[in-house]
Amino acid sequence: GTEFEGAVLAFFHLMVVRSNKLQAIREALYRQNLPNLTNLAATLLIFALCIYMQGWRVMLAVKSQRARGAEQKYPIKLFYTSNMPIILQTAFVSNLYFMSQMFYNQAPNSPFVKLFGDWSPSTLETGAVTNTVPVGGLAYYVSPPATFAAMLQDPFHALFYLMFTLTACAIFARTWTEVSGSSVRDVARHFRENQIVMKGHRETATAKILGRYIPIAAALGGICIGLLTVVADYMGAIGSGTGILLTVTIIFEFQEAFMKENAAMMGKQSIMMM
Repeated sequence: GTEFEGAVLAFFHLMVVRSNKLQAIREALYRQNLPNLTNLAATLLIFALCIYMQGWRVMLAVKSQRARGAEQKYPIKLFYTSNMPIILQTAFVSNLYFMSQMFYNQAPNSPFVKLFGDWSPSTLETGAVTNTVPVGGLAYYVSPPATFAAMLQDPFHALFYLMFTLTACAIFARTWTEVSGSSVRDVARHFRENQIVMKGHRETATAKILGRYIPIAAALGGICIGLLTVVADYMGAIGSGTGILLTVTIIFEFQEAFMKENAAMMGKQSIMMM
């Protein structure tokens, strides 16, 4: 019969047209061909977790040598590298898919090519071919399980995807701090140029103190981002775990930038009024 694509609309529609209300609720929760209420709940849960974890940070007390007595708090967030680890991991996997498909189209029967990826056309119930999906090789194991049932059927695939994503995100997070100017050395140089020191410590101890937090925050933040992505994929969140994380982190960064600009504007207006 007629089905609505939206999970909420489909729920109300099924409750109206189905005589068996329990069957209608079960279908609205677990239907496979279109988004269901379970997917919607998983998406909202991942959104909430991302927003909640954005607030995790360590505040380091610093003071300026230029203005005596001026103390501030320098935050080191858990998501120290923001969403860059998952962006780099997604780009790496996309390039791997591209290379694997290119080699597979040239030599589909080569055992060496199948080590990188064995591809098969994906078909709908009507028999129409939509796209090709990896069914073996490295490309298959670095892709998320399509459904929860597929995860149970091939637990090694699910475990390999989990370990690959966490490891890749941690490595990319540590690497990004070195190339983006946010490493311990770069932050310590910024402090030194602006005559900022850690409260209660000498200037020479700044890099050592930062080294206790920044590398751990970068690696742990990358692991957490990777874990949220994997959990979203396993729970069947609408879209993908990567898309949800990118959406939340970008919105959160825009909000922080707006709040900083607003605070700076208010400070200028107060100075002008004085």
